[in-house]
Amino acid sequence: IGHPEIFPLVFTTKTQEIFNCRVDEDVTEENCFKLLKKEDIIQDLNTRAAVSDFHPVKKVVLEYPGEELLVVFDAKFQYGQNFYLVASEEAKENLLKPPETAEKKEEKEQENREETLEVHPYTPPVHKPWVSLGSEKEVEEESVKDAVAKIKYMISRVRRKFGAPITFTDKNASHVKDSYVECTSYQDKTFSIKMLEKDVGVQTVPKEREASTQTKWTYPKNAATQYFPRELSKEEKEESLSSEKLKDFLSSVCLRMEIALQQNEIMNPFFDDWKALAEDESSSGGKPDVYLKAYQSFTALRYLKDRTISCVCWHPTIYGIIVVSARQRLSYEEEVNLSDKSLLQQSVILFWSFFDPLHPQLILECPEDIYCFQFSPSDPNIIAGGCINGQVVLWDISQYEEKLQNANPVADAVTTTAVNMVNASILKILSTTVCLGTEPPQVRYCAVSDIQYCHKKPVTDIHWLPDCFEDNRMGATFENRAEIRVQLVTCSPDCSILFWDVPATKLPEQPSSEKVKKDEIFYTPYNVPDTSKHVDLCWKPLIKINLHECSTNKEYGPVRISLRELHYHYKTSEKLQSLNALEVPAKDSPYTETSTPSRKNLKALENISTSFFVGTEDGEIVYSDWIMETDSDSAKPVSQKHAQKYTIHTETINTLQRSPFFKDIMLSVGGRSFAIWKEGVTNGAILQSSCSAARNTAGRWSLTRPGVFFIGRDDGNIDIWDLLQKTHEPSHLQNISKSMITFLSPWISSSKQNFLAVSDDLGALHILEICETLSHPSENEHATILDYFEREVKYLKHCEQELQEYQEFQAK
Repeated sequence: IGHPEIFPLVFTTKTQEIFNCRVDEDVTEENCFKLLKKEDIIQDLNTRAAVSDFHPVKKVVLEYPGEELLVVFDAKFQYGQNFYLVASEEAKENLLKPPETAEKKEEKEQENREETLEVHPYTPPVHKPWVSLGSEKEVEEESVKDAVAKIKYMISRVRRKFGAPITFTDKNASHVKDSYVECTSYQDKTFSIKMLEKDVGVQTVPKEREASTQTKWTYPKNAATQYFPRELSKEEKEESLSSEKLKDFLSSVCLRMEIALQQNEIMNPFFDDWKALAEDESSSGGKPDVYLKAYQSFTALRYLKDRTISCVCWHPTIYGIIVVSARQRLSYEEEVNLSDKSLLQQSVILFWSFFDPLHPQLILECPEDIYCFQFSPSDPNIIAGGCINGQVVLWDISQYEEKLQNANPVADAVTTTAVNMVNASILKILSTTVCLGTEPPQVRYCAVSDIQYCHKKPVTDIHWLPDCFEDNRMGATFENRAEIRVQLVTCSPDCSILFWDVPATKLPEQPSSEKVKKDEIFYTPYNVPDTSKHVDLCWKPLIKINLHECSTNKEYGPVRISLRELHYHYKTSEKLQSLNALEVPAKDSPYTETSTPSRKNLKALENISTSFFVGTEDGEIVYSDWIMETDSDSAKPVSQKHAQKYTIHTETINTLQRSPFFKDIMLSVGGRSFAIWKEGVTNGAILQSSCSAARNTAGRWSLTRPGVFFIGRDDGNIDIWDLLQKTHEPSHLQNISKSMITFLSPWISSSKQNFLAVSDDLGALHILEICETLSHPSENEHATILDYFEREVKYLKHCEQELQEYQEFQAK
C-alpha cells in the first residue's frame, strides 16, 4: 500500500541459482540489491513459461523502459515475500542512490553559512519609548477587584475562658460606646432546629489559614532530661564483680542458660509454624502465581482468511502435532440458508507442528466446511468429521504417519526441555534453505455418508463409541471382541441423533493371482487410500433418534451430546488394523451399502449406561436414553422420549463435557452462564454461575486438576475457575485475543508441562503453557472436590424438600 511500483515475488532455489541471487551468498540483508538484465528475464519467461517466478509480473517486465531491473532481497518480509521487483526507473535510482535527507541538507547549509559568515562590529541596543496599544485596558478589565470593603474584627477574651464554646451574633457598632462590644457566650436555640433548606451565597476569596499561638495550660511542673548514660566508676565495677551476690546469681542461672543455648542450636526459634502447616503459598494467605504463558501461535492466510476455527484436536500419540478445522464466518440467516455459502475457498483440515509454525504438515481435503472431528481411539490414523451439510466423512492418514513423526526432530529425547526443542527447531528452519513454493501433502477423504440419509443441518458434535460394546438397529448393546472403534454418534440441530456403523472386518487372505486380478479391476488414484472403494456415498446410519417433548411432542435441536461411556484412552502400544483392511462385499459393484459384523455369538452387555445428556440450540439440557422401544401398533422400533429437561441457559449450548475425574459430573456452557450437573440428580444443576458481562463461547475441564476448568468468552478473555479457591467468581481473568474465543483444547505434554490450545474468530490458534499452580493438584484435591459436590447435592435436595413442605403448608 502506497508503493505501486513494488511487486513482491517468491524466488525458488532454482531461480536464485539462474540469476545469481542466492540468499546469504549473493544477496544479504545489508547488500540486498541485485540488477537483472531485462533480456535475461524475458529469456527465462520464454524458457520456463508459467513455471518462471517472473510469470506474475510478465506484463510489467515487458513494458519496463530500462535495460536493467532492480530486484531487492526482502529479509524481513516487509512486503510479504522474500524478494520484490522495482518497476520504475525513479524508484530504482532512489533505492540505489537515496536522496539526501533534510538533516544532511541543513548541516551543509550551516557549513556554507559558517564559511561565508562575516564579522560585524557590536552595536548596543537603543532605548525607545513605550507606545501603548490598548493592552493595559484589557488587563484592567480582566483583573478582579473587591467591590465591598473588608471589615476588621478584634476579639479579646480573658485567659480563664480560653477553650470555652463561642457563639457569634450581628450587632451595629454605632450603638455601642467606643465601638467596642464584648462577646459574651449564650445558648442559641436556632441550632437545635434541623435545617432542611438553606440559601447560601458563594464568593471566591483568597485562601486563609487559621493558627493558634496559645499553649494549653494545666499546671506548672518540673521536668528534666538526661543526655548521657550514668556509668559506674572503676572502683564500683570491681566491687560489684567481686561480690558474693553476683557469683551466687551466675551459679544459679548457668544451667538454664546452657539448656537455652542448646535448644537454639537444635531448633530455629524464629521458624513460622503456620507457614509450615500450609500446603502451598495460596493456603498461607499469599496470592498464587496464576497465568497462561504464550508458547506458540499458528495461522495460515491462504486457508484461514475470513474463516473461524470450529474445532481443535491434539494428535493422540505424536508430540507437538495439533489439528484444526475451519468454517466460514456466517450470520444466523446465512447459516439457515447454506446455499448462499461462498465456494471460493477450499474446505480443509490443517495439521500443525510445534517445530514448523510457518507451514502445515498435512492437509485433509473436505467436501464441505467441517464443524467437528475426532481421532479414533483405536487407531489414531483414522479421523471422523462432521460437515456443514450434514454428511459424515472419514480420513485415513496411515501413509503419512512417518512424515508427522519426522516433523518432531527430538521426539525420542525425553530429557530435552520444551524451550530447547523450540529453539532447536527454529535454528533448523533458519539454517535450512526451504523452498517457499513447496506444498504440504493433501489427503483425500476415504469415505463419505449418503447425503440422502444423513443430517439435514450441520453436524455439530461427533464421538466414537467405546470399544467394549456395539449397538444394533434396536439400540441393544453387545460386546465388541475386536476392541476396535467401529461406531460413531453424531448430533445436529435437525432434531436427530445418528449412530453410524463402520465395518471393521479383516480382509481374507487371497492368492497372488487373485490379488493381481483385484488390482486390475479396482484402480486407485494417487493419494487416495484403498478404503475409498469399500465405503462410498452409500454409507447410511444404523440408528436414528428424534428427541420429542413428552406432553407437546415438540422436537429439540441437539447441538452437543455427552455419553457416560465415552471415557477412553488412546492406545499406543501396537498399531491396530485401520480402515484400509475392510472386507470387499461380494457383489457386482464395489460401491454397496456397508455391512455390519455378525452378532450371532456375541452376548448382550447389561451393565453399560445407555443414557446421555444433550444440549440444544435453545439452551436446554435434555437427559434421555438411546434404547429404542417397539411400537405396539406398527411393530417398528421407535426412539424413547426424553426423561428430564432443564432450562437454565438462555442461548445455544456450545460446551457439554464430562469431568475427566468424575464420570457423573458434567459442565455445560451457553449464553452468559455455565452450570455443573451431576447425573442422577433430577433437581437441577448443583452449581450455576451468575450472569457474566460477556457471552461464554467455549469451556473445558482441566486434565490434571479436578477443581479447575476454563471458560472462553466473546471478548477474547478466558475465565480460569478454581473451585478450591472461589466458587462464586473466577480466580483469574486473562486476555488472549481481540476477537471471540471459539474453541478450547487442553493437552498433557509431560508431568511438568501442560498446554491449552485456544482458537479465535480471526482464524488464529494460540498455544498457551499452563502454569504449575493450575496443572499440579494439591494434596487430597480429588477428595475435597468430591466432598464439595456431595455437599451441593445435599443442599439442593434440602431446598427442594423445604419448598415441597412450604407448598403443602400453603395448600392447607
